[in-house]
Amino acid sequence: AAPNREQTARSRKIQLRNIPPDLQWEVLDALLAQYGTVENVEQVNTDTETAVVNVTYATKEEAKEAIEKLKGHQFEDYSFKVSYIVDMDAAPPDQAPRTRRGGRSSREGGSQPGPSGDYGSPRTRQHDFPLRMLVPSQFVGAIIGKEGLTIKNFTKQTQSKVDIHRKENAGAAEKPITIHSTPEGCSAACRMILDIMQKEANETKTSEDIPLKILAHNSLVGRLIGKEGRNLKKIEEDTGTKITISSLHDLTIHNLERIVTVKGTLDDCCKAQVEILKKLMEASENDIAAMNQQANLIPGLNLNALGIFSSGLPMLPPAAGPRCAVPHMAPAGYNPFLSHSSHLSGLYGGPPASAITHQHSTPEQEVVYLFIPTQAVGALIGKKGQHIKQLAHFAGASIKIAPAENPDSRMDGERMVTITGNAEAQFKAQGRIFGKLKEENFFSAKEEVKLETHIKVPSTAAGRVIGKGGKTVNELQNLTSAEVIVPRDQTPDENDEVFVKISGHFFASQTAQRKIREIIQQVKQQEQKHQQGTAVSPHHAK
Repeated sequence: AAPNREQTARSRKIQLRNIPPDLQWEVLDALLAQYGTVENVEQVNTDTETAVVNVTYATKEEAKEAIEKLKGHQFEDYSFKVSYIVDMDAAPPDQAPRTRRGGRSSREGGSQPGPSGDYGSPRTRQHDFPLRMLVPSQFVGAIIGKEGLTIKNFTKQTQSKVDIHRKENAGAAEKPITIHSTPEGCSAACRMILDIMQKEANETKTSEDIPLKILAHNSLVGRLIGKEGRNLKKIEEDTGTKITISSLHDLTIHNLERIVTVKGTLDDCCKAQVEILKKLMEASENDIAAMNQQANLIPGLNLNALGIFSSGLPMLPPAAGPRCAVPHMAPAGYNPFLSHSSHLSGLYGGPPASAITHQHSTPEQEVVYLFIPTQAVGALIGKKGQHIKQLAHFAGASIKIAPAENPDSRMDGERMVTITGNAEAQFKAQGRIFGKLKEENFFSAKEEVKLETHIKVPSTAAGRVIGKGGKTVNELQNLTSAEVIVPRDQTPDENDEVFVKISGHFFASQTAQRKIREIIQQVKQQEQKHQQGTAVSPHHAK
C-alpha cells in the first residue's frame, strides 16, 4: 500500500525516477541543489534502463519544493517521475519501509557503500572533475550579479554548478571558484566568467588583460607539464598563449594546489583551458583507475576512507571550499581527493570491512620495513611526535623509526621505518608516508615518489616467489612495475625467514606486496595440508 499522505508529507526524502540513462551526474546534482541543501543522493539499483535516485534534503520544505518543481520536468525525451518516500530517520521505529507500486521494495537504508565507498552502484559516468579558477576579488560581485541573477543565468545555460568561495581567505586579493559540469560545460562557464571580468574591467577602466588562472592539484601538475615541459609547450604553441605555473614553495599542508596562469586573448585563453583541463582529467582518471585496480586487490578496502591518491597524496585541500564538506554525492570523482581522513572516516559510517581475513576472522598482522630519506625523518615524526602519532592512529598500525645509531636500520642516506598492521593498515600507513614525502618536497615536482620496502617471507616460500628460472619474479615485476629482488645466499633468521626487496612508487609497491603475501599464504596452506596428511612430526631429526 502507498504510505498515507500525512506521513509522507513529513518526509525530507524524495525518489526521482525515469532519469535519462546518459544524464551527467553533475547536471542532476546541480538540478537537485536548486531547491535546497541536498544531504544525500543514493542510487537505487533497478532493472530499468532509466536511473532511480533517493534524495534527502535538509528540510521537509525543500523536499516539498523539489517535488512540486520536478514533477513532470522534461529532460531530453524523458519526463521525471517523483514521489515522497519514508524518511527512516523521522519515521516511527515500528514502521518498516513500504513497498512501492510494482512490488519492488524501495531499498531504504539498505544501500551499503560498495567496495570503493560508492552508495548503490552509480552507472559508469565521467568523474565529476571540476574546473577550479582563481578570480580577482573585485570581480566576484559582477560574476554573481544582482540578486544572483548573472550566476543563475550562466549556470543554467552551461548546465553547471558554480561555487564561489567568498568566505575563504578573508581580505585576499583573489577568490577560488569551482565549476562542476561536463568538460564542455566547464569551458562554457569559464568563458562566461572571463567575459564578465573583461567587461567589468573595461567599464572600470582597468586596461590590462585579465589572465586566466586555473588551480591544479600538485600531484597532477607534473603530467600537465610533461617530460621536459613538452606538454605545456605544445599547449602554448597550439593556442598562442603564455603559460606559467606557480612555484612548489607556495604549497602548504593546507593548500596543495598550484596556480596555472594563462596569458593571451580571451579566445586563446579559452582554447588553452580546454587542453589544460583535458590533461588534468586524464591524469586524474589514470589515478582513479589505479585506485580501483588496487581496491580489487584488497577486498573490502574502502579507498575513499584513506584520503590518499596515486602519489599517496591527499587530493583536495581543505581550501577547496564548501564542496569538501558535502558528502551527498556518490564519491566517484573528487571525493577520494579529500584530505582530512578524520572527516572521511566519519563519512561512510564506521571503518570499512577489514582487508584480508582468515579462518578466525582476525586480519593477519604484517610487518613491512620501509626505507625513507634520512632528512625526511623529522617531517615524518612531526613536532613533539604529533605527526607520527596521528598517522599510527589513522592507519591503525604501529609505526617505529629505527634509531640512527643502529647500523642495521640504515642504508646509504636512508632510515628504516617498521610498520606493523593488517593489509589495510599497511596500505594507509605506507600511502600517507609516500604522500608526506611528496608534500614536503623530498622529491622534485616531476618525480614520482619511489621507496624501497623489505618484507620477510618464510625461506620455504622464497623459491616460489622467484619461480622456475626467475619466471614468477619477472611476471611480478611486469605486472606491478615495481622492482622485486630476492637476494640469494641469505641465511634465514631465527624464524626461518628471508627478505624480499621491493622498490617502486606507492601503487606498484602495494600491488607487489599483495601478490607476494598471496604466494606466502598458498605455501602455508599447502604445508598445513601436507602436515595434516602425514603422521610424521614436521620436526625431523636434525
